Amino acid sequence: MHATLAIDGGPAAIPAGPPTWPVPDSAVRAALEAAYADGSWGRYEGPHGARLAAALAALQQVEHVYCCASGTAAVELALRGLQVGAGDEVVLAGYDFGGNLRAVETVGATPVLVDIDPRTWCLDAAQLEFASSPRVKAVIVSHLHGGLADLLRICRWAADQHVAVVEDACQVPGATLFGRPAGSGGDVGVLSFGGSKLLTAGRGGAVLTRRADVYQRIKIYCERGNHAYPLSELQAAVLLPQLEQLAQRNRRRNENAARLLGLCADLACLQPLQLDRGTGRTSFYKLPWLLDTREIGGHRREAFVAAVQAEGVALDAGFRSLAHRTGRRGRAVGTLPHSRAAAAATVLLHHPVLLEPAETIDLIAAAIHKVAGSLRGEAG
Repeated sequence: MHATLAIDGGPAAIPAGPPTWPVPDSAVRAALEAAYADGSWGRYEGPHGARLAAALAALQQVEHVYCCASGTAAVELALRGLQVGAGDEVVLAGYDFGGNLRAVETVGATPVLVDIDPRTWCLDAAQLEFASSPRVKAVIVSHLHGGLADLLRICRWAADQHVAVVEDACQVPGATLFGRPAGSGGDVGVLSFGGSKLLTAGRGGAVLTRRADVYQRIKIYCERGNHAYPLSELQAAVLLPQLEQLAQRNRRRNENAARLLGLCADLACLQPLQLDRGTGRTSFYKLPWLLDTREIGGHRREAFVAAVQAEGVALDAGFRSLAHRTGRRGRAVGTLPHSRAAAAATVLLHHPVLLEPAETIDLIAAAIHKVAGSLRGEAG
């Protein structure tokens, strides 16, 4: 590989750049053509939404599925179905998707932030006892960047405290945790079908639950003459064939993620996710590392990301910390050091490349080594 970085005028490691998403898919095209042919694409109600709900219920091993407009809407609806509102508190991680915190505020509740487990990027179950108060009514647990939260311990705490669990599986559809599908272990689970997700319809989401009372409250809130937060028939039609391919694609992503992590294991600047294979099987929407800028000569994370992107690799920074959202708008348990560190140092590889051939994975590893070595050498 050429020694000069692409960002400095050298040839890119992957000249074609990262693969597009969604990928060309004959089954999705057939579903689109069929929906056009039978006119279901333009109907309020039709066969596809009902089939999707049934397929998701079977996949997730739950009795009730309510499809909706987005994963963010699904979190809000889950909270409303659990009767969370003004005067209540909801616990969530200090490093999480910002929409989850906004959903808490939308229903009138107050967010309570706890730190993450630095090994998994997920809410640290050990911190929950310090978040307890009579006002806490729910906890939102996100499985992030391929990390799986300690859901058994979280659910035990929640049961002792009479607190509901909302399990955000938007990034890990098809993953399993302690023998159950991710998203089915709490009182309510949520999925997202956003344009970058493993299951994509451009937009969309779903609420998953075994509780008939929660499902009924969500229906009552949403149905105002028609569905106020709808997933369209056309979106449902294109999701169905993707569900059939999810397990196979997740296996491929897991194989390539393991390959890439192995090839980059010698890089002192990158600390990877720590997977406990005994707890379950994950899926990768993003593949994460913590970047130690001291090992690249003190260069900023932005410089590292830009240089890797110039090599044709879809690498980005992680979420912002939610710690700045406390104070008058909520409270935090401690100073959230791991959440702040994750926000400052996380770099994420986007999932489409994990469906590529092994040769492409090798090129990505070589590109990352090239950038890390060059930046370290510049400082030296």
